[in-house]
Amino acid sequence: MGYPKMSGGGHLINMLNEYAKLKHEYGAQGIADIIGETDTFLQTQLEKIIALEICEDLALKEPDDLHEIKKLRVSAERKLWASFDKNLYADKLKGALYGRMSGCILGAAVEFWSIDDMESWAKWIGDEFPNKHYWSKIKNPSGLHYGFSPSYNYTMEGLDGVPVDDDITYTLLGLLIAEDCGLDFKTNDVGKCWLKYLPYACTAEDIALRNLKKGISADKCGEIDNPYVQWIGADIRSDPFGYLAPGLPEKAAEMAYYDAYISHRRNGIYGEMFFSAAIAAAFAVGDPFEALNKALCEIPKESLLYKDVSWALNIKDTVKNYRHARELVENYFEGMSGVHTNNNAALVIFGMKLGGGDFTETIGNVVAMGLDNDCTGATAGSLFGACYGFDSIDKIWHEKFNNKIHSYLIGHPAFEIDDVLNRFAKLAEKSFN
Repeated sequence: MGYPKMSGGGHLINMLNEYAKLKHEYGAQGIADIIGETDTFLQTQLEKIIALEICEDLALKEPDDLHEIKKLRVSAERKLWASFDKNLYADKLKGALYGRMSGCILGAAVEFWSIDDMESWAKWIGDEFPNKHYWSKIKNPSGLHYGFSPSYNYTMEGLDGVPVDDDITYTLLGLLIAEDCGLDFKTNDVGKCWLKYLPYACTAEDIALRNLKKGISADKCGEIDNPYVQWIGADIRSDPFGYLAPGLPEKAAEMAYYDAYISHRRNGIYGEMFFSAAIAAAFAVGDPFEALNKALCEIPKESLLYKDVSWALNIKDTVKNYRHARELVENYFEGMSGVHTNNNAALVIFGMKLGGGDFTETIGNVVAMGLDNDCTGATAGSLFGACYGFDSIDKIWHEKFNNKIHSYLIGHPAFEIDDVLNRFAKLAEKSFN
């Protein structure tokens, strides 16, 4: 989809402020009045944009209501496991969780870096690129990631346990939601758990959490003052619901829906439903592209995400390398935010193809493509592990995890990986009862 040319107001506002400071230093008068007039004008323009009528025909194709979403899906087989296979599940769950954490750590060190910057940094420090292991060195090693883990802890040398990141934190939060509220939880239950466990968040989640704290209901807090409702924030919360419904993509998508609704709408919701369903399907089918195609059956067939994912799946065999993948995405999604659901979903698909069934090649290429590459690395790693199991992941990626995950969740500064796996397995078996 082509976006209209966006305002250059950011540059103009910066120039306005700097000239205002300069003129103040020169003794000019009337600056405050001009600034006030500017703020009033900008507020008026914002209100005009918000008040614009949307396309009702498109809205009917992209409903927010779960029952309406289900009406617009294609026909599909939605129960891929007839019964719960404990041993197979345990292996694939371990692969998915370890794969997610590995991909996230690799990407977190260079989140949003350009391809040129990553290539230059790799050359400077002597690392292969795309990466064959975690970065050997990191800029600003003492800087704290999410206020907890030093950046040094995301390197080969500094790794001791899984350092904090929101992509991993939301996986743990999904487990806590299911434990506290059961597998049939609703959005109001998600809201209670957010208030109980989540100290802070970003973009859409930040707005929803702030609205929750103001007393706004969970089913409304995502749609007030929130322009980020189609960004990747819900997508990155997909994994636990796929883990909790192995072989049951429809069940996974339903849980993902109620989780996503607290902060997202339309394609933002579908992103979480899609990847939850893909991971759930991966436990049963063992092939990432078969799982992704089955997951498409859980979102509206005329939605933008369905069309964009279909495009990526249809051209995946033409992708030459990570640079070509990024070029394809930039051209197809020109003007889209780098933290949107749809363009990042395409990068995951291209990375799975370039990986060719090799874990290192998969997460290395996904991270090398850039954009929101801790999120895409984590999702690709999770999907890979759910397909191929734990033994498919080289020990170089997890030998220093030391059975612990660091966390910023309230009351949960750390988790034992083995315990997390056992807790997921205990709940997942209930999906078949």
